[in-house]
Amino acid sequence: MPGAELPPPRPSSDRQRLLTMAAFALAFVAAGLVLDSPRGIASGMQAILSTRDTLVTDYMGQGGVGAALVQAGLLTLAAVAVYWVSGAVMGGAAVACLWLVLGFGLFGKNLLNVWGIVAGVWLYARFKGEPFAKHINTAFFGTALAPIFSEILFSSALTMSTSLPLALATTVLLGFVLVPAAAHLFHAHQGHSLYNMGFVAGLLGTLIVAVYKSYGFVPDPVFIWTQGNNLLLGSLLVGLFAAMAATGFAFDRQAVQREMQLMRRSGRAPSDYVADFGFGPALLNMALTGLMGTAYVLAVGSDLNGPTIGAILCIVGFSAYGKHPANIVWIMLGVFLASITKDWNAAAPSAVLAALFGTTLAPIAGRFGWHWGLVAGFVHSSVVQTVGQLHGGLVLYNNGFAAGLVAAVLLPVILAVSVSNEKKEGP
Repeated sequence: MPGAELPPPRPSSDRQRLLTMAAFALAFVAAGLVLDSPRGIASGMQAILSTRDTLVTDYMGQGGVGAALVQAGLLTLAAVAVYWVSGAVMGGAAVACLWLVLGFGLFGKNLLNVWGIVAGVWLYARFKGEPFAKHINTAFFGTALAPIFSEILFSSALTMSTSLPLALATTVLLGFVLVPAAAHLFHAHQGHSLYNMGFVAGLLGTLIVAVYKSYGFVPDPVFIWTQGNNLLLGSLLVGLFAAMAATGFAFDRQAVQREMQLMRRSGRAPSDYVADFGFGPALLNMALTGLMGTAYVLAVGSDLNGPTIGAILCIVGFSAYGKHPANIVWIMLGVFLASITKDWNAAAPSAVLAALFGTTLAPIAGRFGWHWGLVAGFVHSSVVQTVGQLHGGLVLYNNGFAAGLVAAVLLPVILAVSVSNEKKEGP
């Protein structure tokens, strides 16, 4: 087998991985401080923390580029501290989780609205007599539901004395039920959608919104989408991914050879690239997919802003846990082809986000071939346009919700066709 003669990857500790993540988060804070004055950042942070976070709320438009970068970096540092104190294992899933915190810290998750969900999962762990570290990834992945806290808290229909306890009670309850729900719903797609929590959060968010709508509480739509920062933000992203690749090489001089081995994996969850190939190759893989995501946004003529950078960093994070250049490209191409044949174009916000977040379906291309990857991306581009209405935009992983549905329906079809072909053509 090619590459089998490679020595074992250089080991890295949980502490090293956490410190590396903290360094990238600090880089966001530093960039924000360079781009805006302390007074501007303070006022921008206030605007971000006091806003409703229904999809799509670009924090760069709400509080400014500098404040958005600082807010995302500080939120991620707070999450790193929780991981550190809990003693959690920093495998590929944990790396992906922290990068999602950083990415969605640019549009939807903030220093105020995530903690009810985290507290709910912590209470579940205490109730079961289990360490919080066992469920910490679920806690921070589950902050996809954080906009529910902000939506209730800042609702004009309720007084603060009512909205605050209601927001806390709702999000703590959601956090409490996340762990058993996530374990059960994973079987629907069998690891072929990497954003399992998106599927779970989408269903829970739909239930909560349905209940509140029955009492007359209807979320108002929000759409904040900034433009005109492609050169600035593109330069920051290229610098980030260059630093990431360099860090990968520092951890493992044979990162390229291991990357070639990594790209032969299907990516079906669980696929922990940090455990299987080492932290260095995982970082290199993350840098490559991040560059691919950035290039796609620029190539179709869309905008680099909070939502698109959040989507790119989501790709980056899950490139430690399932994604790689060879399995995401077909999903992105499938969404692009769908954009050509439909009423929207590839640069439209919903279409570009579908192409980036839709790479959650990469294991379908990795396991069943490029043609099924195209089909998955094509179908996903349509499904994601409609499911947001079910949860009123209060679930940040809208694409994860849509992709869970796509995978759950498409997988049995693919397996049936594959079995049929095997019977006709032989094993």
